[in-house]
Amino acid sequence: MKQTITALILQAVKPLVEDTSSLNIILERPKSADHGDFATNIAMQLAKPLKQNPRAIAQQIIDGLPANNVISKVDIAGAGFINFFVSADSKQAIVHEVLQAGAGFGRNQAGQAEKVQVEFVSANPTGPLHVGHGRGAAVGDCLCRLLDANGWDVTREFYYNDAGAQIDNLTKSVLARVQGINPDDAGFPEDGYRGDYIVDIAQAYLAKATIIADDMQVTASGDVNDTESIRKFAVAYLRHEQDLDLQAFQIKFDVFSLESALYSEGKVENTVQSLIASGHTYELDDALWLRTTEFGDDKDRVMRKKEGGFTYFVPDVAYHREKWNRGFKRVINEQGADHHSTITRVRAGLQALDVGIPQGWPEYVLHQMVTVMRGGEEVKLSKRAGSYVTLRDLIEEVGCDATRYFLAARSPDSQLVFDIDLARAQTNDNPVYYIQYAHARICSVLNQWNGDAANLTAAELSPLQSATETALMQALGQYPEVVSSACQALAPHMVANYLKELASALHSYYNDTKFLVDDEQVKLARLALITATRTVLRNGLALLGVGAPEKM
Repeated sequence: MKQTITALILQAVKPLVEDTSSLNIILERPKSADHGDFATNIAMQLAKPLKQNPRAIAQQIIDGLPANNVISKVDIAGAGFINFFVSADSKQAIVHEVLQAGAGFGRNQAGQAEKVQVEFVSANPTGPLHVGHGRGAAVGDCLCRLLDANGWDVTREFYYNDAGAQIDNLTKSVLARVQGINPDDAGFPEDGYRGDYIVDIAQAYLAKATIIADDMQVTASGDVNDTESIRKFAVAYLRHEQDLDLQAFQIKFDVFSLESALYSEGKVENTVQSLIASGHTYELDDALWLRTTEFGDDKDRVMRKKEGGFTYFVPDVAYHREKWNRGFKRVINEQGADHHSTITRVRAGLQALDVGIPQGWPEYVLHQMVTVMRGGEEVKLSKRAGSYVTLRDLIEEVGCDATRYFLAARSPDSQLVFDIDLARAQTNDNPVYYIQYAHARICSVLNQWNGDAANLTAAELSPLQSATETALMQALGQYPEVVSSACQALAPHMVANYLKELASALHSYYNDTKFLVDDEQVKLARLALITATRTVLRNGLALLGVGAPEKM
């Protein structure tokens, strides 16, 4: 509808403006229905270049609107806003549009099947996934679903940081447990991991268990002195553990990449040599530095320390170079806010390679911390993890649907309070219950009707005239715009917010209306409207990875 009205305005403006290519016609939805369905300030934008009163320009635009059956009324408000009232027929047409499109309603081809890689979760294989990883998983997966719905060819990728100091600490922790050293004993590593899962790994290692995780299969030697065997087994065990966490959260990945492979295959060293060859490095104090200040950083960064090891951003540059070489001209990283400091230096390293990678590549979506509450108090510990609340804890407490919805329902850059009591509540205060209940209510009515749904696609919709029916149809019409806008802004919470508003419109309609009435035309029109609403609720919930139950 916005596109249609925008096109009509553009035609009306052409006689007034020589070049309309630079015009930014903005249509907004007035807060009050008395002010119409859409409003634009285009007349006020043109006042200065045309040197005319904006209300006079608004009248010229109205007079120049082509004949159409979409707009029933136009008026001028305030300093020159133009308010458009959409005809009843046009509002009702959305019902048939939804019914005909079904699961495809709201999808578009904005991406034109271009490749995009989304990296998310990417946890160190040192323990079960925590709630922060869960938020990254929910947001990242929803981003993939949104991109797919907008025509992009999406690859989902998980990057395992299976090298470095944290893996060393994991190995030492398991080694201590294998040798019978407990966290309270003097010999336990100071920076070791203390959760019960370390005991599980140690016991499985001593039992010479075999672990299968994605692309690897590792059998423990059982040798209490074989540090390398312990390291490989512990990493595989926790990769498998995280696989189970992801399965419980209904998250799937296309590609798993390993930091260790970047070293073993020489890609880190090759990247360093390429940066040296590009002329953007220098030696100082026995260390190798990258001139990141040439690319917007506040200071140059060490690449290779004086003792010989690479700093942590170097493998990140090598990894993203691989992404570029794999043909991903668009890459989105969904990560925790603690990665903010790495963005500039990673981008600087990629620019310094001088291989044509554009500025601002890759894109980043960073999520803030999650605070878990129960009974008004913060929940901080998990016995299994030892020091944090795991994603599995939440799923077991409130279920997958509520966990996914709550973790994705706020803007990633906002801190999130996850209220377990609210997520479990079967009341209208619980947004995911409220939305799913709207879907279930519709299913209940349709089951009572038990008619042929094919009759609804051709239903006469003229009886849909009430305020609640109009509000519901307007909400349905907004869905494609929400899907597009949420994708452009990389903001899945926009879909979550929309679904609450749609559910509210449905509940108001349900409480105000009888559906299975004697008048066949009225009955079919109302059933067509709620069936279309069920479709949009289902489509929107699918973008969040949340189920649409038929009974509750």
